[in-house]
Amino acid sequence: MSGKIMNEQFPSSPIGESDKKEGWERQLLEKLATESLREQRLRRRWSIFFRFAFLSVMIFSFYYFSDYATGEMENLGHHTALIEIDGTIESEGAGSAHTVIPALNRAFADPGSVAVIVRINSPGGSPVQAGMINDEMGRLRKEYPDKKLYVVVDEICASGGYYIAVAADKIFVNKASVVGSIGVLMDGFGFTGLMDKLGVERRLMTAGENKGFMDPFSPQTEKQKAFSQTMLNEIHQQFIDAVRTGRGQRLKETPEMFSGLFWIGSKAVQMGLADDFGSVDSVVRDIVKVENIVDYTQKEGLPERVLKKFGASIGSSAATTMLKGNTPGIR
Repeated sequence: MSGKIMNEQFPSSPIGESDKKEGWERQLLEKLATESLREQRLRRRWSIFFRFAFLSVMIFSFYYFSDYATGEMENLGHHTALIEIDGTIESEGAGSAHTVIPALNRAFADPGSVAVIVRINSPGGSPVQAGMINDEMGRLRKEYPDKKLYVVVDEICASGGYYIAVAADKIFVNKASVVGSIGVLMDGFGFTGLMDKLGVERRLMTAGENKGFMDPFSPQTEKQKAFSQTMLNEIHQQFIDAVRTGRGQRLKETPEMFSGLFWIGSKAVQMGLADDFGSVDSVVRDIVKVENIVDYTQKEGLPERVLKKFGASIGSSAATTMLKGNTPGIR
């Protein structure tokens, strides 16, 4: 009787379930605690890694700029300054204004530099970057009238590259160099016909009548075409004015000269687009007559390369790639 009463008052099954529940909660808490500790360790490790990486970049930067400053302060004696522009004239890279202009300023300001040579191997690019470099070269020639500025063309000096070249005192080419292409273009694609065949509807909403007029999936009106052509003509005229100013009476103008055509070096000399034949070595030896060459080209340092590998420029590069086809170019 008493055993039965005890069983009825204290049934065994709820106690077992309670134990199971407490065990499950304990396991969950232990698991959460373990995961929290693991996450803290990972966070601490990543923190140490990034601190080490930052410290490494700072150390490399210190040595890089220390060597750079020491090189600037070092007495190099009489020498010919050399700056190289290799590749497309863009807002970044060897042909950008923020790379070339500081190098030009250092080369002209150095008391040991006798003359400055800019070696160009470029198919062209941004009229903005080329115009900025052209303006700075003209300013420096006025500020340092005793230092000659020469351009030596390698394989090609076309469009934006030639826009830069005409600011020099003289242009030297190889007989087979490609020179000229004095014109402006703005290229892109239109898919409206294909979309009509496929039954695809473009849904573009803008605030402003012409906000999306360069959209490749929307039709272009005659008014928009005329606007674009006017803009290109204005940039083209700026290019022509720079050529006429830089070359002056040496230029033997023809109807084709500003049409966007290009010529080999021997023809460019006949047309007055270039002055003579020569390489960096021959100009240094025969014209400047100071064979000690000091390269002032601003190279990308290790810190910049490390930061780019971390992805610092991915967003801007993607945006540039998307918009590049719809910006004017002299190339």
